[in-house]
Amino acid sequence: QVQLAESGGGLVQPGGSLRLSCAASGSPFSITSMGWYRQAPGKQRELVATITSGGTENYADSVKGRFTISRDNAKNTVYLQMNSLKPEDTAVYYCKVTAYRAYWGQGTQVTVSS
Repeated sequence: QVQLAESGGGLVQPGGSLRLSCAASGSPFSITSMGWYRQAPGKQRELVATITSGGTENYADSVKGRFTISRDNAKNTVYLQMNSLKPEDTAVYYCKVTAYRAYWGQGTQVTVSS
């Protein structure tokens, strides 16, 4: 069973930065895609960014130029560097890892407020 350990959420002022991490362990299969999704209150979960094992990145239009996804394949860890945060970025952020099937993290709260 794959275990995902997320960290890095918190409260930040508009314009600030946060870095999320998600470490995967216990997978009997190679991890292909890794990514981040978010869900704001009253809204559906949406894609934020994904990255393949080869390093191909994909971003939601709303975060392009502000967020950067990266991964360390040796550590099975995916990161999300979030800069120039806006109040509309407030949400629970979920890590998703695909290793034969999809696995989701428990979520970490990101709140952008003054």
